[in-house]
Amino acid sequence: MAKHYDTAYKEVFSYPEFVQQLIEGFIPVEIAEIMDFSTLSIHSGNYITPMFEEKLEDVVWSVEVSWDGITHPIFIYILLEFQSQPDAKMPIRLLHYVACFYDHLLKNKKTILKKGLPPILPIVLYNGSKRWTAKHDIFDMITPEPPAFLKAYQPHLRYYLVDEGRYTNEDLGLKSTPLSGMFSIENAGKSFEDLQRAVDRIVAIIKADPNKERIDKIVTRWIKRHLKYLGAEINLDKLNSLIEDRDMLAENLENLVQKERLQSEQRGEIRGIQKGRMEGEQASQVKIAHNLITRTDMDDATIADVSGLPIEEITKLKSASKL
Repeated sequence: MAKHYDTAYKEVFSYPEFVQQLIEGFIPVEIAEIMDFSTLSIHSGNYITPMFEEKLEDVVWSVEVSWDGITHPIFIYILLEFQSQPDAKMPIRLLHYVACFYDHLLKNKKTILKKGLPPILPIVLYNGSKRWTAKHDIFDMITPEPPAFLKAYQPHLRYYLVDEGRYTNEDLGLKSTPLSGMFSIENAGKSFEDLQRAVDRIVAIIKADPNKERIDKIVTRWIKRHLKYLGAEINLDKLNSLIEDRDMLAENLENLVQKERLQSEQRGEIRGIQKGRMEGEQASQVKIAHNLITRTDMDDATIADVSGLPIEEITKLKSASKL
């Protein structure tokens, strides 16, 4: 799952418009307001981290920002974090990754120490099945909280979390961007009925986009990976455009919806049969217990053994028979 999402999203966020949609739609507005998105420039996020002994392939962009009348470059570091549960070590990992990235910039002469290190905006994009519970700043992991004279010497690094599952369909409906449409598709999970509605929405968003041909190609490649991951029984080789092949995809999704409903009905029928059997068996046990109570002098424990009912139920039946 992690590899599937990392690969799919790494391609999506290699396009500047999707980075802009992420910042403008899901990051605090005051950050987006100071950015000049026309200056977005992608950088290599591939390097080895000695501490974790792993090769990172995260997405890194630079963009010019302006405050106090001065323009500065900053780096947007997007960490793709797709796994089943939150990573409690994320603040430690991020601190290490950022340190390694600064070292990477120096080694590749993207900056020099005399000029100083550029600001970084670390973003964690997460789509696990559980809500994110990891700390957002490494300082928050330090316990007990140090006294005032020691606080200045503790590490600080806060990342901004975009937890896709936290957004409702209503929230995403207020953001008419292809990226919000992707989040809706992922939040549909394996419900093909919800997926069908989400696909209809993203097709409408793409049609209204001034660069719809380019966006259509990007989103179509992404959704083909997603449908393959879901195990959808669709001939993905024939899906080349969400706009042009919308009818074919809609028909296939409708077939999957009908199949899903049929399977749900069959599960309901099986549960009904099982419930009926259990109720019939329980009625038979009660009848046996009632006959033993009224016609014999057996003690409660023996009646419970014979009838198969709990001894507490036998006591209740005895009390009821005396009324």
